[in-house]
Amino acid sequence: MFATATRNFVDEVDRGGLLIPVSSLNDTIALLTVVVKRKRFWVWQKPKYVPTDFNLNDLLTGDTPIKPGVIETDFIKYNGTYGDKIQGTVASQFVHSSVSLEGKDSSKLQLSFDSLKKEEVDVQKLLLDSKDRVLDMSHCLVQQTKQKHRRVFGIVKERIVTAQPCSVIEEVQKGGECGGGLSLCGPKSPKVALKENGSLSKDSNINMEIPVHTTIAYALLELEIKQDGRYELCLLSDTDGGFEVDGPKEGLFGVIGAPASENDHLRQELEQLSDHFQLLSALPATTRSSLLQQITNVMKDRGAVSSLQHVLDQMRLDKIPSLSDVTATDSQKQNIQAILDLLEESGQEKSKPLLTALHLIISAMDEMKNDCLAVLGMCCRLTVLPALELLVQCVTGKGELPRGSAGLAALTEDVYEKTEHLFASSNVSLTRDGDTVKTYINHVPGNLALVLCIAVRGLASLAHSD
Repeated sequence: MFATATRNFVDEVDRGGLLIPVSSLNDTIALLTVVVKRKRFWVWQKPKYVPTDFNLNDLLTGDTPIKPGVIETDFIKYNGTYGDKIQGTVASQFVHSSVSLEGKDSSKLQLSFDSLKKEEVDVQKLLLDSKDRVLDMSHCLVQQTKQKHRRVFGIVKERIVTAQPCSVIEEVQKGGECGGGLSLCGPKSPKVALKENGSLSKDSNINMEIPVHTTIAYALLELEIKQDGRYELCLLSDTDGGFEVDGPKEGLFGVIGAPASENDHLRQELEQLSDHFQLLSALPATTRSSLLQQITNVMKDRGAVSSLQHVLDQMRLDKIPSLSDVTATDSQKQNIQAILDLLEESGQEKSKPLLTALHLIISAMDEMKNDCLAVLGMCCRLTVLPALELLVQCVTGKGELPRGSAGLAALTEDVYEKTEHLFASSNVSLTRDGDTVKTYINHVPGNLALVLCIAVRGLASLAHSD
């Protein structure tokens, strides 16, 4: 809940900027705190930031600490209420079962941060104080971070803090009816058994008190570190830090270079990833159907998607994940375990490529906005996914498609409205002009259009008929 509140705050006041939302109240973040930035496997994924227990002075050689000037100013007075209502009916056909789900969910998140202050270091003084200073390259944090690929040191140069006690209030009302072969209903409801037809409702009201001087967002200066411990502050936003290495730097998966247009960019990215989609399409029909069914279940809960992404990330690094360490309900863990079982059943020859392909589409979902993910989950039907894939081809192609095209018949008026919202939430305009459907990519920072295309292509690959 706190992470959602800080993320919404940053989206409102600094979207596409330098501010990083604090994800946990347990994180102690002060000026000059050392934060490890971890670049992700896919080039379009947002980095992860891990605050450490150390500040810059802890890593420096010598006994003289750096004491930069601190500038404190009033930031803004911020109060906000976020809410959404989702009502819809989903009917899905799988190989072994059919499911119908009707849900009426509403949620409200009320943020009362009130007056906020900004604390920032005097960067010019910090530059002068850092001249000729050297990092202790034998320090355990430096050694452990340097051994990891795609890790960067940053120091907190600015933070947004609460000026008085404040609160975050979340109210959730969930209700639904299920029919068919479901044993679970509702994304937040563990251990709910339903017979052939059943209903479920759940309400919750959580009030979280936030103490004064709590950091809710911060900005970093990355460090470019030489082998001898000398370092430079990266003052420009497009300048990346990192450790000096002898050999070539390891690249991330994705297209290198900027194509002439957004359409070309998306098309090149998807072409580079086409092997993963073909692998999913080539799976046995029963495996594809089971994977699609379990992924659809996971998509009902943003937390479950993030948990599954974390588990697959660990497996990709040849680590054995433990679901006991995953922050998820019992029902979510059952869905995640079912997906892991399907990976294991795929056989040794296909397991690693299949793991990467599945990691691709789940990582894309994890990058989507909450409302976008919710609507996409409601569109996970065997009849609708091919139509969404056709629209993705339109986005990456000429941007126009006849409304009478084969495959678009599944876009009934109700489904079209959801699809229009789905694309708009991903910075893609979807309009109907006479007998033509038109798509246009809005030129805004970020990769929302790309992650939508990846998620749709991946899900549609599992929905392909033999």
